[in-house]
Formats: sequence, structure tokens, C-alpha cells
Amino acid sequence: MITILSKIFIKDSENEQGRKAYGTICSIVGILLNVCLFAGKYFAGILSGSVAITADAFNNLSDAGSSFITLVGFLFAGKKPDLDHPFGHGRFEYISGFVVSIAILFMGFELMKSSIIKIIHPEPVDTSTVAMVILIVSILVKVYMAIYNHSVGKKIHSAAMFATAKDSLSDSLATSFVLIAMLVMKYADINIDGICGVFVSLFIFYAGITAAKETLDPLLGLPPEQEFVDRIEEIVMAHDMIVGIHDVVVHDYGPGRRMISLHAEVPGDRNVFEIHDLIDRVEKELNETLQCESVIHMDPIETDNEEVAKVKEIIAREVRCIDEQITIHDFRMVTGETHTNLIFDAVVPFGTKMSTKDVKKSIEEMVEGLEGNYFAVVHIDQSYL
Repeated sequence: MITILSKIFIKDSENEQGRKAYGTICSIVGILLNVCLFAGKYFAGILSGSVAITADAFNNLSDAGSSFITLVGFLFAGKKPDLDHPFGHGRFEYISGFVVSIAILFMGFELMKSSIIKIIHPEPVDTSTVAMVILIVSILVKVYMAIYNHSVGKKIHSAAMFATAKDSLSDSLATSFVLIAMLVMKYADINIDGICGVFVSLFIFYAGITAAKETLDPLLGLPPEQEFVDRIEEIVMAHDMIVGIHDVVVHDYGPGRRMISLHAEVPGDRNVFEIHDLIDRVEKELNETLQCESVIHMDPIETDNEEVAKVKEIIAREVRCIDEQITIHDFRMVTGETHTNLIFDAVVPFGTKMSTKDVKKSIEEMVEGLEGNYFAVVHIDQSYL
């Protein structure tokens, strides 16, 4: 269904309008299917007297509301940048996904409460064929919804669609437990309706917590994928005059709205206008290739001084002895009458056991211990990758 509708209504799936169209179609189909499932399960719940089926029906009704929230999220996320939001509204999609996860957790809590009551005060459950058929159809529909939501989420890189896919999958597992409860009641005459309701609520809780994490993480700020970072380095370092890059930062303002900033090391003895023109061309290439705004700061360094290169290699090696993950850049030597200043930045990644203060002190002591009367002027950088 989704494939057919996308071929009819979506002409270009790669641009922002294509993402918005995919999200809109999936959300509308989700609303319609969940409303139909609610009606069928509610009828089956009334017919059988099963609290698990009735609760599962209202879970589908909340899913319809979640799909509506996702639809609103895509519509708002697709709005163009304006005076108040110059970076666009892309993060609204993450917010809508988080609201969906909260709705999932709320339904899990309500189902857990009603299931515990049913365990304490069990009631007879009718195991009619009609109710079982409705449950089987519901499972199949939810599996289908999980597949198409995950597929579309992967295609358009949408956290909200992934959250909806997880919700659909948990719903299919939850309904499977309800069906198992009916089969046990029918063939073993054992009422486990309330117990299965508890298991259903646990599945819903797990789906809600997972979905919440996946939508909150990009709001709080995630490091970019290594593949994306490698692509940036490949594009920038393909130009001969650029001898190194560092301080790469990727800002994510929602799907399709990334901004890149980085420092590029260039020969300090080249014409500044020539280098500036190169930087402009690299920025344009990043924009066109990765569809991201980019800003590059150029750092002039000495490239033909053998003494500087030799000392830099020694410092880089000794710094790795302090912690093998620490790297250096922007290395300069300034020779004075009494000592030589070694000026450089040291990048300390997250997870390093030493504090930045201890790292700096260790580097300074290491430099002062080298032969040559050196003094370290070191700045500690934090890696954002």
C-alpha cells in the first residue's frame, strides 16, 4: 500500500518535500489502520470479556493518536527557516517522536494497572472464534505496519518513523500474548488473561523507553556517524594544499539540516588569497556533495621546516605515551633568547581517565623534560566526534 501511494504522490523522495510526503502518507495510513484495529479489538473485547483484549484495543487507539502527532511533527518539521528559527524546524520531528514515546509509556502503565486488578480479581473469558480471528488479523496488520514504518524510516532517516515502527512491533508481540491467553483458556481452561496483560504492558514499556531514548539523543546532541566524518575528511583532504584537518564539529538541526565547521591546516608560506579561494571551493564542494552548510577556518603552519617537523613528531609520540588517544595539531615553534616555546593544541577525547587539568600538566612536564630548553604553551581541546 505504502509503495503504491508513494509512487503516485511522491515524485522526488530525496528532497525535503519528499521526506514530508513520506511522513504524511505513513502517518495517515497509520491513523486509519489503528482506528480499524481499535474497532475490531474493542468488539472482540466486549464479546469475550477479556481485559487484555480491551486494553490492547485502547492501545491501538492511542497509536492512532501517536500517528496523528507524528503527522503534525512532519508538517511542522517541513516548514522553511524563518526569522525566529533560522536553522529551520527539523528538530520538531524529534519532539513528535518523543511525544509518541510518552504516549506509549502511559498506555503501558494503564495496561499494567488493569492487568494486576484482573490477576487479583479474575473474570471468565469467552474464547470465541471471532475474537481469535480479529486478534490474528491484528497481529498481521501490526507486523506490516512495523515493516513499512522501519523501511520508510531508514529511507528518509527519521527517528519518529523508527519510534513508530518499534511501537507497531511491540503491539504485535503484545497481541500475540493476548491470543496465547485465549488459547490457554480454551484448551487448558486456565485463566491467564491478567498475567498476559502484565507481559503485554512490559513489552509496551520497553518500546516506549527505547523510542524515548532514540528521539531524545539527537535533541541532546549525538556525535556524527563515522562514515559521515570519513566522507568529510575525504573531500577536504583531496585538495593538495590542505595538509590536515581538525576540530571537526557537526551540528544537527534535524534531518537534512546539518552544519559543518572544521579547521584546515594549510602551508603558511602560500599566497593568502590563493588559499582563501581554495577554502571557498572546498566549502562549496561540501555543501553540494553532503547537502550541508559548512564553515572552514584555515590554520597556516610551517610545512618546509625540518626542525619543526622533527620536534612535532617527538611531541606527538610522547603525548601518545600519556594517553594513546590524545592527538596534537596547530604546532608552532617560537624561539626566544632563553627558551623555545612549543605552541600546540592537544585533543582529549571523551572517556579519557585523566582530567584535562592533569593532561595539560603531564604534557607541560614532558616538554620541559626534553633536551632543548623547551616550554609548552598547550591548549586542551575536546573532541566532538
